Amino acid sequence: MTEVAYFTKEGLEKLKEELHYLKTEGRRKISAAIAEARDKGDLSENAEYDAAKEAQGHHETKIAQLGNILASARLIDESKLDTSKVLALSIVKIKNTKNDTTMTYQLVSENEADMKTGKISVKSPIAKGLLGKSVGDKIEITVPAGVIEFEILEISR
Repeated sequence: MTEVAYFTKEGLEKLKEELHYLKTEGRRKISAAIAEARDKGDLSENAEYDAAKEAQGHHETKIAQLGNILASARLIDESKLDTSKVLALSIVKIKNTKNDTTMTYQLVSENEADMKTGKISVKSPIAKGLLGKSVGDKIEITVPAGVIEFEILEISR
């Protein structure tokens, strides 16, 4: 059974668009590649045909995975988020107490995580350490580089 994944409206729309593309344009491209390879002769010795069929299998697996994610996806109404503690979809400003560096992250589902835009997975070590905490809390979080102490400066939505 797939676990429930919480999404922002933007993230859920992006997922739906990707699934739609894979089911339409993506399938057309795979089908054309298979037809082109089939036209090249003997299928028993046709590596291009085998590769196209393998690509089709991967493509259909991706469609099934996205379908399962969408089936268990839940949209969170960001306007109703409690900002007194860190929750999924919270935007959290934290300070590394050792070097006074501040960072701002939004805690999102694994599928929406994107470090370039400051969105981290709720399953990441930092997010797990922040969940349920409040402004002013100091927490030690174990990350690949070791243990880092953070202070929560601000929580918003």
